[in-house]
Amino acid sequence: AGIKPVEWRLLTNRIPAGRDDLVELIDWYRARWEIEMYFNVLKNGCRVEALQLGAVDRIGRALALFMIVAWRIAYLMRLGRTCPDLDATLFFDQDEIRGAYLLMKKRRPSQPPRLNEVIRLVAQCGGFLARKGDGEPGAKTIWEGLQRVMTAAEAIRSLRSEGALA
Repeated sequence: AGIKPVEWRLLTNRIPAGRDDLVELIDWYRARWEIEMYFNVLKNGCRVEALQLGAVDRIGRALALFMIVAWRIAYLMRLGRTCPDLDATLFFDQDEIRGAYLLMKKRRPSQPPRLNEVIRLVAQCGGFLARKGDGEPGAKTIWEGLQRVMTAAEAIRSLRSEGALA
């Protein structure tokens, strides 16, 4: 008739000596999913395994760059969920924001856009459907959307430098 307690088991070689050690193990376990997602972006989004670089120094430089890209995508995804009301201009420049709105054929608001709003637009450029029950976008739609948004931002900059845009 009562509720049975749930027993949890963590796969680890450490035996916690007390409550503090147990809490630390649980925190490590929770961080595992963030790490998994980061390496998924690095492997599949940045396609580091497909690099055909012959010299170790070239691989090192490429990895350093792609690790920053993967970190940015993971960081944006997490902040979009945990701090959705931050000002988007803290993380995107004006041309990137403008590019996201143009690609999605949405009118820019008169107020500075919020971070989650821009991340959702970016993710929609990458295939996120943004339906009512879809939740928040994942890393894959963000990385695919960022590719399109960066291309749009570069086009905006080029048009501005040629005097075609204000």
